[in-house]
Amino acid sequence: MASGVATVWMPVEDMRRALGFYGETLGLSVKSEGDDWSELNANGVSIGLNAREATHGTGSGGAMLTLQPDGTLYDEIVRLTDAGVEFIGEVSDHPWGRIATFKDSEGNDLQLFEPPSG
Repeated sequence: MASGVATVWMPVEDMRRALGFYGETLGLSVKSEGDDWSELNANGVSIGLNAREATHGTGSGGAMLTLQPDGTLYDEIVRLTDAGVEFIGEVSDHPWGRIATFKDSEGNDLQLFEPPSG
């Protein structure tokens, strides 16, 4: 039985660029960094940046990572857009919350999640 998320692995093409995106643009703290593996802390969840092996072609995505912003969804969209992040489509509203989708520096799918108010 799974008891929770231990680590989320994100495949990356360029470790330096990915560390800049996750550490500086998203504001996650870097726990360790290396050429083939780096790790960040996302409020107690470890995010591993895993260098793609030379035998793998470039991918159009990989693992899906959903992040919950500290402030409002729209404030974080503005902040990330100002940092050069391009969002895919509009914010989608659901009974269970709102989602805004974008890609990281390596082409992986990411989302911002805001739970329903009230």
